[in-house]
Amino acid sequence: MTTTKSYNHWEWRTIIVTMAGYAMFYLLRKNFTLAMPGLTAEFGVSNTTLGIFLTLHGVIYGLSRYVVGIITDRNSARKILALGLMLCSIMNILFGTSDLMTGWLLSIAGKAGSAAAFATAIGYIMGVLWMINGFLQGMGVPPCTKILTQWIHPSELATKMSIWNMSHSIGAGLAVALCGYVIMPHLGLDMSANQEVVNSIATNLGVDVTDPKIAQFASNVGAWRWCFLIPAMVGIVGSIWLYFVVKDSPSDAGFPELEGRKKAQVTTPEEAQEHKDFVNKHVYRNRVIWTLAVTNLFVYVVRFGALDWGAKILMEDKGMTFAMATTIVLLFEMVGGNLGMLFWGWATDRFFQSKAHHTCVVCMAGVAASVLIYWFLPLSTPWWVLMLPYMLIGFCIYGPQGLLGICAAQHATNRASATANGILGIFGYLSTIISGFGFGFIADRFGWNGVYVAMFVASVIGILIIASIWSAKATGYENENI
Repeated sequence: MTTTKSYNHWEWRTIIVTMAGYAMFYLLRKNFTLAMPGLTAEFGVSNTTLGIFLTLHGVIYGLSRYVVGIITDRNSARKILALGLMLCSIMNILFGTSDLMTGWLLSIAGKAGSAAAFATAIGYIMGVLWMINGFLQGMGVPPCTKILTQWIHPSELATKMSIWNMSHSIGAGLAVALCGYVIMPHLGLDMSANQEVVNSIATNLGVDVTDPKIAQFASNVGAWRWCFLIPAMVGIVGSIWLYFVVKDSPSDAGFPELEGRKKAQVTTPEEAQEHKDFVNKHVYRNRVIWTLAVTNLFVYVVRFGALDWGAKILMEDKGMTFAMATTIVLLFEMVGGNLGMLFWGWATDRFFQSKAHHTCVVCMAGVAASVLIYWFLPLSTPWWVLMLPYMLIGFCIYGPQGLLGICAAQHATNRASATANGILGIFGYLSTIISGFGFGFIADRFGWNGVYVAMFVASVIGILIIASIWSAKATGYENENI
């Protein structure tokens, strides 16, 4: 009994610690979303350009998750997790000081004072730094997936990993709260003393200097850098903490491995070949994994459409203030997302016989309906009413966002879970081609109604794809003695 209680304590300790660790990764990348209005205000960055940033960051991140997944399945997940968080923190510090770095480099090159040279240089410097951050962000999910599948029994994986998946919403929500409520409103531009900058902002936005939009955008000038510097400090402390408190597997904490499993560690050439054959069978030649991956692409199109563009959509299309928009995006994540994670994970084990792909069909139907409801509500609708369908989008989309990865881990088994989730990561973040550059281009050319159409179509396609494996079993453990 003592051993069981002690193991349960360590199991939940591992879940909570890795939740906190991955939430910090999110804090170091979703801060960009809240900084976007400030980058528009200070540097005149268009929606299309911001979309390109989001797209390249996402695609590189997805590829990184795949590469890091392969490495993680063969090495210590704890070390990769802690190192990744430290490196992401350093990249955020560099990004937050990129304008200062640009000025310094131009002075060395003898081009100080050239507005054209500064605009070009800072675009490249910011782009390179954020792309590097995208690659390093890939060191978050694969280690957590490997650690959790070592500690949690397959029959409980959907419920407990759904709890862990709340780290996505918690991290993004903290980024929204920290940047939207603490940093941006209190460190912005003093408009009365900076009329020249205000005039420049009006020109960049293509509106009259007296337009109310100016107050919303100008208030973000100068504050954007702290959206990167403050989270970076949190990440540095967090990475040190993770290195010392995380345990790769039960045996590292003095417990036996879960019944029927061996520690997922490759140490000899023979084990390496056997592991390669195992991964080929359970991942690369597994139709279920590829179906889940393609579905993940369309899930992330909707998720990032609502999250990354949320503040701008609500301000520019629904006429909300920055505070209102920030509140709704925060509730989309922290309330809708977290409740969705918990409910759909519990429902999968309780009502769907642990068949997560069945749950995902229901969730995506809910997403499609929620997008339509939000879209067709008139502009005169009070902001707190608009908040409800937006939260419902989060409630439904975060079901498959978490469950698809769980389903992949179940079918690839604990020995190849990181590799399988790496593939899902590639497809999930390839979605930023659509949700990043695609949505930015659509918004600039056709307005936000075009974005709503794209989100609805993505939801329907997701339903059709995941429904194609309706008859698949719950896990891949039944066919192997893992």
